Amino acid sequence: MNRIAVASLITIALAHLEFAVAQTTAYPAKSVRIIAPFPPGGSVDTVARMLGMELSKSLGQQVIVDNRSGASGNIGSEIAKNAAPDGYTLLVNTLPFVTNQFLYSRVPYDPISDFAPISQLSSSASIITVHPSLPVRSVRELLALAKAKPGALNYASAGAATNPHIAGELFNYLGKVNLVVIHFKGGGPGLAATMAGETQVTFSNIPETVPLVKANRLRALGVTSLKRAAIVPDVPTVAEAGLPGYEFTTWHALVAPRGTPGAVVATLNDKVRSVLRTPEQRQRWANRGLDVIASTPDELGAHLRNEVQKWGKVIKERGMRAE
Repeated sequence: MNRIAVASLITIALAHLEFAVAQTTAYPAKSVRIIAPFPPGGSVDTVARMLGMELSKSLGQQVIVDNRSGASGNIGSEIAKNAAPDGYTLLVNTLPFVTNQFLYSRVPYDPISDFAPISQLSSSASIITVHPSLPVRSVRELLALAKAKPGALNYASAGAATNPHIAGELFNYLGKVNLVVIHFKGGGPGLAATMAGETQVTFSNIPETVPLVKANRLRALGVTSLKRAAIVPDVPTVAEAGLPGYEFTTWHALVAPRGTPGAVVATLNDKVRSVLRTPEQRQRWANRGLDVIASTPDELGAHLRNEVQKWGKVIKERGMRAE
């Protein structure tokens, strides 16, 4: 390579470096977009909007939530993946972000290699409930009944590849039982079906389900986290109630396109952790059944890798598909 070519390459490299430094130093110099790859009103949308409101104040720039739903989050995730890696397009996502690759024949992104982790925002447990007519009062009794009558019991799902579906199949996998899945179009219809006795078991969000338990329309057997939920402290965990090793928690994470400057990621992580760790925000999120995590980028990266490994095994063993 001659001197002119070398000089040209050095000039180009320096120009890119100066651009990156300028971008990082000025960040954020304009509004920031957070893609929510699910419809308005759902948990991802709610989390994105709660976060966006606080980040707008902290960053001094408007943070806009852009709902790009479809294909269990695949459409919005692909849009985020292909966005410029400059910190002005971010993505809030949840469990399907890592499970879709095992459920669909084609997924247009890799959750590990195509994104830069910023922070795990929160985690939340589900609750297992049954219709009051079912003669079980614990997870242990449910497992015993399911083993005594294989294939006779069913559970309500919010749709193929949704969180209730995955939670139910993990229960089948670890409990060595076969609760038959009945898919509905959303969590609400699934809950309604169990209350009506059309299905016997359901895995659902705690805040929406607790009032139904208190009204004796459903019977609670266990929460799916490793520790009891503050909102229902008398309900044991599934693990302590008869199925050791069971844990199903959904989560929300903030990521950016791969190649986003490290300094921008660090700035965003610092802002996220600062705004979410205040007592007011912790309580606000807790009121929606969300435990604030506010992790580091490295912690989120490790969490995503662990989730890929865990759910890949369960989904393959159970033969689950979304198509």
